[in-house]
Amino acid sequence: MAGTEVTQLLQAWGAGDDAALEKLMPLVYDELRKRAHNFMKHERPNHTLQTGGLINEVYLRLAEMHEVKMQNRSHFLAIASNLMRQILVDFARTRRAAKRGGGALQMSVDEMKLVDIGPRHEFLRLDDALKSLAEIDPRKSQIVVLRYFGGLEVSETAEALRISSRTVIREWNLARAWLYRELNKK
Repeated sequence: MAGTEVTQLLQAWGAGDDAALEKLMPLVYDELRKRAHNFMKHERPNHTLQTGGLINEVYLRLAEMHEVKMQNRSHFLAIASNLMRQILVDFARTRRAAKRGGGALQMSVDEMKLVDIGPRHEFLRLDDALKSLAEIDPRKSQIVVLRYFGGLEVSETAEALRISSRTVIREWNLARAWLYRELNKK
């Protein structure tokens, strides 16, 4: 992926050039696919939304955004990762409402690598915990979304949030501990 070309297209898109988004997507598609796959591997096997569908939904939401100011590739991927999470949460809420609470999407906290606990927790419960964390400390919540859901490395997360890698590591560990406690409340 040509970093300079991506940055130029992001700047053009931010300035209102909608055609720039169409030119940008092929350049970032592999990265988006990797992140979408990372999200989808935590979903139930018979999920009706597939990796490609998730990317398409992200594209549609991005296309609705106007004059978005993105600094660089990492910032774009962070926003796309957050959109993926929102799409899956919306999908889960719609499904839960349709089934009156039954069949909510499941995600293993063990898979999330927060800590080694056995039971599976609902995706919506995790989303609620992340929202609670965001109210207390928005940056820690962003770090979880970027690292876990977005698949960003420590250095990429640091770049996207404009903080040091050491800060990312420290806050990632604190966020994991907080989420562990929150998800294990009786």
